[in-house]
Amino acid sequence: MKNITKALLGATTALMMAVPAFAADTTVRIAYENNPGEPADLVMHRWAELVDNASNGDVELELYPSSQLGAKKDVIEQAMLGVNVITIADVGFLTDYDADLGILFGPYLTDDADQLFKIYESDWFKEKEAKLQEQGIHIVISNYLYGTRQLLATKKVETPEDLKGMKIRTPNNIMQIRAIEAMGGTPTPMPLGDVYPALTQGTIDGVENPLPVLFGQKLHEQAKELSMISYLQNTSLWLGGQAYFDTLDPRVVEMLHETGREAGLYSQEVAAEQDAKILEEMKAAGVTVTYPDTAPFKAAAMKVYGEFPEWSEGLYEKIQAQLAE
Repeated sequence: MKNITKALLGATTALMMAVPAFAADTTVRIAYENNPGEPADLVMHRWAELVDNASNGDVELELYPSSQLGAKKDVIEQAMLGVNVITIADVGFLTDYDADLGILFGPYLTDDADQLFKIYESDWFKEKEAKLQEQGIHIVISNYLYGTRQLLATKKVETPEDLKGMKIRTPNNIMQIRAIEAMGGTPTPMPLGDVYPALTQGTIDGVENPLPVLFGQKLHEQAKELSMISYLQNTSLWLGGQAYFDTLDPRVVEMLHETGREAGLYSQEVAAEQDAKILEEMKAAGVTVTYPDTAPFKAAAMKVYGEFPEWSEGLYEKIQAQLAE
């Protein structure tokens, strides 16, 4: 990620030079499924520091890792009810509010996360964001990089045929469910916190996620075959309920957006640094790493883009054109 460090330093300096006065003792809760030490947790700690500095200590982010406040879907529902909470959500979780957003979580949509982030800065996405806000969803961070999703399983996977009959845990969103299904697996949605025991008990045969998540959840202890299928550049959103944000000082909201963007830039740095390191740690822990030809997986996954008649006409072509710019 070019110029990220420079951008972070510049933005941090600007914030430190102009610290506004906020109403004291504003505490915002941040909930996520990831464990302490995982990239998401590191980024949230950085965001908390940025908020503390920008508000001169008047605003605090209270962090709740490891699904302490519930599974992702439950926390999103809490946010929609106006509860004080911000959580991470992939655009696949927002298809109930705008079906077109699901395409940003499509398999093999792009192999360049930088290009994908340009979509989030586009007029097309800003229009979607405004409509989500009307429906009660307030996006705080839209430049967060969760990572490239790989496959960890109890059996070696080199081709889509190898996935047949294998139960693969996915998050409970339709895009990933259909993507795994298209590539030959049997999608098995469940919360991230349930995956380790599911692998232990043989309820599932594998799980897809970025390397830091697979390692941070210690899933490599139960599944020793890592297939680098790189089927999804996983950008994510951090969001809360508009009803809650309406209770905040507008200056606090603006500050959360500004510091949130910095945290998003930091997430891009962390993702780039963590993959190579964790891959070596997984190998040292006895994991076999396979680099399959991804072309057959991509060819199988392309059928997904024809399975959403509710999408706007020509949506896939429109997004591909923007990615190519």
